[in-house]
Amino acid sequence: MEIRTPEESVTTPEARPIGRDGLPSLTSLRFFAAAFVVGYHLVRQVGPVTPVSMAFWYGRSGVTFFFVLSGVVLAWTYHARRVPARVFWWRRFARIWPLLFTATVLSVALYLAVGTRISAKEVVAALALVHAWFMDATIVRGGNGATWSLSDEAFFYLCFPLLLWALARSRRPVRQVAATLVGTTAALAAVWILTRTLVTSPTVRTILTDYFPPVRILQFSIGVAAGVALARGWRPRISLPMSVGLVLAYHGVMLLWGAAVPDGSLWSAYSASQLFAGPVYLLLVLAAASRDLRQESGRLASPWLVKLGHWSFALYLVHDIVIRLLAATVGLPSDLWQRAATWLVVVIASQAIAAALYTWVEHPAERHLRGLVRLSPTTTLSGSRI
Repeated sequence: MEIRTPEESVTTPEARPIGRDGLPSLTSLRFFAAAFVVGYHLVRQVGPVTPVSMAFWYGRSGVTFFFVLSGVVLAWTYHARRVPARVFWWRRFARIWPLLFTATVLSVALYLAVGTRISAKEVVAALALVHAWFMDATIVRGGNGATWSLSDEAFFYLCFPLLLWALARSRRPVRQVAATLVGTTAALAAVWILTRTLVTSPTVRTILTDYFPPVRILQFSIGVAAGVALARGWRPRISLPMSVGLVLAYHGVMLLWGAAVPDGSLWSAYSASQLFAGPVYLLLVLAAASRDLRQESGRLASPWLVKLGHWSFALYLVHDIVIRLLAATVGLPSDLWQRAATWLVVVIASQAIAAALYTWVEHPAERHLRGLVRLSPTTTLSGSRI
């Protein structure tokens, strides 16, 4: 089995910058998405430090950004390239599993050190990347709460060869992007409404809308459709400032919704904030990618921002561990200055640990594992990372 697109619709791929940082702005944006998730956990678990920090209140939608971005970059990389599926799957495993294992070990060690009960079933499900399939919140968040999204990504990777083939069949890729965007948004809206009208268990309702892989793959799909269009030569003229403004406006609407309907309510913005964020994040990804393709990346291509993007995966996986460690050792802060100090410690410590994990675990382990399964000389495969 190969990753391939239909013969009748494949165009000869142009010489595209598809190395690890071929689209450097997208690498940099990964850092901002991870920082958004970090801010979400800080404002929810530690507390706000300024009125502006409340902008992170629905920062969990940063995971939606990663799902959309993943679809774009993988489709951009593999469109019109015949690659054995086993090679693709192995390289995805090499990309995420070593750091998943390391972060889970650190998280479980902390749980055990502070006397928090955790079952072997939770840990095994997390390491097997199947925990997001369970209708049990303790399993979904078991091992390390941040890793649920990797269970979703593993499902996306499993489906990617078929999904790419299906979305590349259209002779009008831009129209395919529009159709996919409309169809997936309608499907997500239907899921959100139906779970609130038919599902009585709050836990099951939350898992179905927030974590369940067959639901979240809809967001990945719009990225795949857009990545195919980019690979075929589509160069959308989307302003980066405008796309950033739309993202900010979207979260402003979520905050207004949250002020009107508390998060604990049935029709709150808590799940909706990440379910419906896909279109605005897609515009942001397309704007940044278009600038890269026009060689107008600007500051987003800064070496330091790209480096922070490289560290973003580790940052995403370790920051919650740092927050829990501080809570267990010194307790949660009770006043504004203590909260500000806690924010600062979490940000600095998490970023330092993330840099170390990338340098000494993630990157070398990925390179070693990828080298174990090599392509034949006639097979072309990008070294793109996401």
